[in-house]
This record gives sequence, structure tokens and C-alpha cells, in this order.
Amino acid sequence: MRVAMIGTGYVGLVSGACFADFGHEVVCVDKDKAKIAALERGEIPIYEPGLKDMVSANTRAGRLKFATELAGAVAAADAVFIAVGTPSRRGDGFADLSFVHDAAREIARALDGFTVVITKSTVPVGTGDEVERIIQETRPDADCAVVSNPEFLREGAAIQDFKHPDRIVIGSSDTRAREVMSELYRPLYLNRSPILFTSRRTAELIKYAANAFLATKITFINEIADLAEKVGADVQEIARGIGLDNRIGSKFLHAGPGYGGSCFPKDTVALIKTAQDHAAPLRIVEAVAAVNDARKRAMARKVAAALGGELRGKTVAVLGLTFKPNTDDMREAPSIPLITALQDMGAKVRAYDPVGMEQAKGVIGNVAFCKDAYSCAEGASVLVIVTEWEQFRALDFERLKTVMAQPVLVDLRNVYRPEEIARHGFVYESIGRART
Repeated sequence: MRVAMIGTGYVGLVSGACFADFGHEVVCVDKDKAKIAALERGEIPIYEPGLKDMVSANTRAGRLKFATELAGAVAAADAVFIAVGTPSRRGDGFADLSFVHDAAREIARALDGFTVVITKSTVPVGTGDEVERIIQETRPDADCAVVSNPEFLREGAAIQDFKHPDRIVIGSSDTRAREVMSELYRPLYLNRSPILFTSRRTAELIKYAANAFLATKITFINEIADLAEKVGADVQEIARGIGLDNRIGSKFLHAGPGYGGSCFPKDTVALIKTAQDHAAPLRIVEAVAAVNDARKRAMARKVAAALGGELRGKTVAVLGLTFKPNTDDMREAPSIPLITALQDMGAKVRAYDPVGMEQAKGVIGNVAFCKDAYSCAEGASVLVIVTEWEQFRALDFERLKTVMAQPVLVDLRNVYRPEEIARHGFVYESIGRART
């Protein structure tokens, strides 16, 4: 099938490359000429394991192309995906749909023959109705169906998630559209990936509900971790104990410094706003968002406590800046408020991240960025693990002791076991476990 993917951000580029890998003919469209030129040279604007090789292979095979002009790609397409950004709107936190609406108008002008227009971007309930209205208003003669097909891709594992999804949600009541969508995803039938056909509004809400629920699980275990510290329990054993219950499950029960990234913070706020607008407030989700914001700021106090409460004039070494491993995404990363708070408390901050430092330089100031974990630790009074990159799972603590001013480790991801670190003579502070 012929596919036009409007937007070459995280969702658009990964989805376009995977559809091409299925054998479909895909054109990824973006107005950013420099970005398209870079993609045509094989330069990938995001870090995602396996994506560069997949883009290169499908570009060479002629199944994946890039363009700055939308009209030709849309006119030739059986399916057009809208995968543009929907950032939080300033002021009220609602999703900014201006890019989606602009794309709908341009798509409408270029439609030729029956075409399925699919919203892949994360959008509030009712957006599909508005996209349909815009297309009909712009081109009353257009023969198209508007579908909601939310993405459920984890950064760092997006290709695996696309090719081996838990489910594929398709929101449409149009028979022709459902046939097109089934054909697009037909290569996944061998994996027995379930396709859930719903109404368009239901599909839109599924995406937000899923992200809000996962954010709630994270925030729940983080609060349990705080209680565990106070009563002398171990949050990791608690998480395992409740996660073995099939009704609960073990995923997203890892205590830490709070969730970040491109989805959970933005989507929970947008869902809260939608609920308020419809006089159906989501008190649990409201609490989740508030607790998570407060938690990120509180992590600096945990670092200070490990040094007796005083950070002024001391050097703090931060390992990991991105919101999670295997990505260079700094959006809403816990490292940002942590570092800002450390600096406000008078600390000097050194930092290292395997792939995220260039992105970090644009959002964090007055930080000494280092070439590796050990140069980062030089002269530091405390070492803080913020992102659980694999490179930080087997640190040489004897070497660290020789370069640090004090042997203190604050492990915000519980990468290590307390007894292991104690053997190396370090003061060890973690999340939801007793201090050693």
C-alpha cells in the first residue's frame, strides 16, 4: 500500500520506517528542509536503537522516501497519517492542536480518490471529529474517512513495540477504512497481534487512559517507597510482592525520581483538562500529576541529606540526564529540576550521559559535561545515578573512591544492592530502602 506520513518526529519516523519495512511504499513529509535533507543523507535526528539501519535499508530499497512537499505524497496515498506534534498549550496545559489542524487543511487540498486519513498523534477526545470537519469544509467533494490509530511506542524500544504490539487500536466505523487499516497491519497477523476496532472517540480516549494509568502505577510505587523508607521496609521487595499478583502485574512498579518524557507529563495534564472541561474531574490523575512534580524537586533534598544537609560549595556528579535509557530525549526529564534545585542549594554540578548531553545543553545551564562516568566523578562529594543506563550498572567503585572527594552514592534508580555498595565503603542512599 502507499502511505504518506505527515511529520518526521519520533512517532512519524519510527512508524514510517516500520511500515516501509513491512513492504509498503512510504513517503515521510516534513516542512523542515534541513531535516529532510539530513534524513536523505541517512542522518537520524533522534536516538532510537535500530532505527538508523532500518531507515537506511528501506531507503536503499526504494520503499521509504522523504519530501518537503505534502501534495504529491498525499495525492498518491491510500493512507495518510497525521503524526505531527501536540505539545502542551501554554496557560492551561491542553494539547496544542494547531499543527494537526494545519495538516488536515493541507491534506484536504491534496486528496485524490478515496483515502483514509489517520490521526497517529496523541490528541484529545473529539479531535477526529474536528479533523473530519476541517477536511469537509476545505474540500466538500473529498472522498475520505478519518480514523484514530493511537501509538503505544516506548522510546528505546519503539521498533520492537511497533512490530510486536500488545494491541492495535483502530477507531472508525467506516467499513472501507477498516479494510485499509487491516491491510496496512496485515504483516502483524503472524504475530497474532490483536486489532481492536472501536469508535473514533473511544480510540482517542484509550491512549490517554493508558498513559494516565501507567503514570499512576509509577506514582503509586514512588509514594510506597517513601513510606518504606520511614518504616524500614524494602520497596523493591514490595513491588515484587504485589507485581506477582496477575491483577496488578510487575511493569511500571519501579520506584525512582518521578516519570518524565514526551508522553506521561503532557498526556496526564491534557486528560485532566479534558475531564474538567466536561465536568467529570479525574481526581486520581490530578493527584498523580501533582505528586510527580513535587517528587522531582524533592530528589535534591535526598542528595543533600546524604551529605548531612549541606551542599553549598560541594560538587555533585550526575550520571544520566535523559528521562530514560536508550534515548536522547530530555523532555520533562527528572534530571532538569534535580540539577536546578542542586544549583539553587549552592552545589556545583558535573554530568555525564551516554547520548543525551547535546540535548541537555539546550535545557540545563552552568553544568560541566564530562566524557565518562569517572571524569564526571572527579572531585565530587556525591555521585547521583539519575538514569539507569546499562553503562552505570557495573561501575568500578574502587576507582571511584580514588577520584571522589567523598565516597557517597545516591542511587535514584536502585541499580545496586545496599550490601554490595557498603562493602566498598560508600555511604549509600537509594529509593525506598534503608540507608547504609
